[in-house]
Amino acid sequence: MCRARCCASLYVVPLNISVIGTNYLGAAHAAGMAEFGHRVIGVDIDARRVDVLNSGRSTIFERDLEPMLARHTSTGRLRFTTDYREVADWADVHFVAVGTPANPDGSADLSQVFAVAETLGPLLTRPTVIAGKSTVPVGTAMMLEARLRELAPVGDGVEVMWNPEFLREGYAVTDTLRPDRIVLGTHSAEALRTMRYVYALPISENVPIVECDIATAELIKTAANAYLAMKISFINAMAQMCEAAGGDVVLLADALGYDSRIGREFLNAGLGFGGGCLPKDIAALAHRAGELGVPQLTELIEAVEHINSTQRDEMTRLTISALGGNAAGKRVAVLGATFKPGTDDTRNSPSLTVAAALAKAGAEVRVYDPQAHIHQPGVTQHPSVLDALADADIVLHLTEWPEFRQLDPMALDGVVRSKVLIDGRLKLHRPTWQRAGWKVIQLGRASTW
Repeated sequence: MCRARCCASLYVVPLNISVIGTNYLGAAHAAGMAEFGHRVIGVDIDARRVDVLNSGRSTIFERDLEPMLARHTSTGRLRFTTDYREVADWADVHFVAVGTPANPDGSADLSQVFAVAETLGPLLTRPTVIAGKSTVPVGTAMMLEARLRELAPVGDGVEVMWNPEFLREGYAVTDTLRPDRIVLGTHSAEALRTMRYVYALPISENVPIVECDIATAELIKTAANAYLAMKISFINAMAQMCEAAGGDVVLLADALGYDSRIGREFLNAGLGFGGGCLPKDIAALAHRAGELGVPQLTELIEAVEHINSTQRDEMTRLTISALGGNAAGKRVAVLGATFKPGTDDTRNSPSLTVAAALAKAGAEVRVYDPQAHIHQPGVTQHPSVLDALADADIVLHLTEWPEFRQLDPMALDGVVRSKVLIDGRLKLHRPTWQRAGWKVIQLGRASTW
């Protein structure tokens, strides 16, 4: 059974909270819990990361995160450790926020999740709540609870529930402090009561609460990611149709967005999705669907993944075509290396996939990104836009950082060798560039030359 409702609480009961795993998700969650008024200790096996976080600094680029870390580490409300013994019986709630990377077969690697059980379990001597935040296949929580109860001296006093995260890279702080919903999956009334104390502040601000069984909570997260991926791949498939038929995918998406049943969010055609979460999460859902005998879902996700990968191939093909059919010896300037703006994350970056393919085809590929640190064979990183554009035969706009929209194409005369632009994110103002004498190609839009 699952129900969504709004409710209010007028005060915060400060709790002792541990957050196990302090990379992207864990660091933001730990700082957010401190912001809500709780006492927080983050736990990580990486001593260097712990030292950096204890100094009030972040190990990743995420807007607004570092000031929040600094504010709460300076007061002692938030600190970090490598020692599980400091938190085992101190914390009222242990959040599990470790990574669940993909195995070669697409399934989720749950070794870090169960390593938490092996380390923390034998130290638990009083009743406690273990709240999972990591994205996991359905059925994981019950296996985790069984193992923790087997290992813990308190036995059945360990209550495992699932509280999935819905963070967007670049907006992790906003999404932590002002979530659009809070999902609490549990079979325990006591765990539910405790979690309502944890989230008393957003509850008092009428954030919707979804109370449900654990399996539903696990599925809500993976279903959300799969639906967003499907929406992106759908509009990219329509971009291919527009390309073939002479239509305009931007106008098509705008028209669809006016329909309240559809909405405009995630209907931006382009290179498709990437990053460290969405691709591996939907692959894990497809794998789990296969295990549970739901082939329809597996086939749907495989189609979504195929469309997403072909967008990168299409960008490579368009670039080589615009270079006269041969990229060898040509200088290609790539604007953007991260998988999206607002982060320094280059995992599964569509931009770098295209850059690598062009380098393999013999092009000299020069990349500029305001945050990323690139280690890509055959690709050189440059410290400024102008350095990357110098004597370029073609310019590719592949990550929609705001500063790229602020470029003055008239000012680039004499910088590039050839005024040809492929806008892989459909975010640059085409008429402005065309008036400056540029040839502009935008995926899914006719008459761009």
